Amino acid sequence: MASTVQVIVLNGGSSSGKSGIARCLQAVLPEAWLAIGVDTLIDVMPPRLQLGAGGIGFADDGEVTVGAEFRLLEDAWMEGVAAMVRAGARVIVDDVFLGGIESRQRWEKVLRGLEVLWVGVRCDADVAAGRELARGDRVAGMAAVQAELVHRGMSYDVEVDTTETEAVESAKAIAETVAARVTGAADRR
Repeated sequence: MASTVQVIVLNGGSSSGKSGIARCLQAVLPEAWLAIGVDTLIDVMPPRLQLGAGGIGFADDGEVTVGAEFRLLEDAWMEGVAAMVRAGARVIVDDVFLGGIESRQRWEKVLRGLEVLWVGVRCDADVAAGRELARGDRVAGMAAVQAELVHRGMSYDVEVDTTETEAVESAKAIAETVAARVTGAADRR
């Protein structure tokens, strides 16, 4: 029986483990899922939009700012993700809700009418900061700044904490929730 969930949205701070969970979900879920992250969007933007101004900026203290040009492209990207789902793809979105509930509302708007599983990916700020340092590809301080910020005012269908839990275990917990939705949908028939 196919999953009723069409989109899994992972929200967590930088270095919280979202990308690892997304890869593990692709391995443990029975259907084929695409994993799409906001980092990919940033990587494909013109370099000038990766340096601040109208794009996305990374301050020395880890604060992230987003400009109007970035928002325009991000809106188009979000609509594109929703269009892929409407065309039949199942998608795992790896995002960082820097705008808190406003960020979620933007996704809710484009995903309206689709079956979405909202997942909070938490990680202790110190642990995330250690991962950030080990990665070497992030602005120092970003993980600590985002660890709690991205979860303010949020409610989720499921939450995982990667502080001491491996990505595969978090993915299995999420997959159980996806499977429960299949069972729940069958029970309602």
